[in-house]
Amino acid sequence: MLRGIPDIIGSDLLKALADTGHGDLIVIADHFYPPYSKSPHAVSIQAKGTGSVEMLDAILKLVPLDVEYSKEPIWYIVPDQDSGVVVETNPVWDGIKQTVAAHGYDPACIGTLERMKFYEKAGEASVTVCTSETQPYGCIILKKGVK
Repeated sequence: MLRGIPDIIGSDLLKALADTGHGDLIVIADHFYPPYSKSPHAVSIQAKGTGSVEMLDAILKLVPLDVEYSKEPIWYIVPDQDSGVVVETNPVWDGIKQTVAAHGYDPACIGTLERMKFYEKAGEASVTVCTSETQPYGCIILKKGVK
């Protein structure tokens, strides 16, 4: 038994997170994200029954963000500008900002990526955590830091 590990972090995810290093990308995917086609080289971990923000909170208890070397070490997905989809607000986006701040980071370190650019960046991920988040545009990418 280990202490201090959030209950929603299973052993497979714990190992996958431990195997990442500085600068590695971790995708927290919503229910609609196709991990095998968008993050084909990543370890895909099922974390069904959890939401994106809940998983972000658990991961940030274990993994630092790369604020020392990156202006924006965390990004969330937004609609493509030319898609015609307009999303003014999103509970996941609000939750990301609150969670990042609760972990002592300046919310200014959060960036956004349009859907297709998000998928491109997610293709570099080391780990994809597949949640049950059903809120559209509920995906997040973290860049792992050192402290």
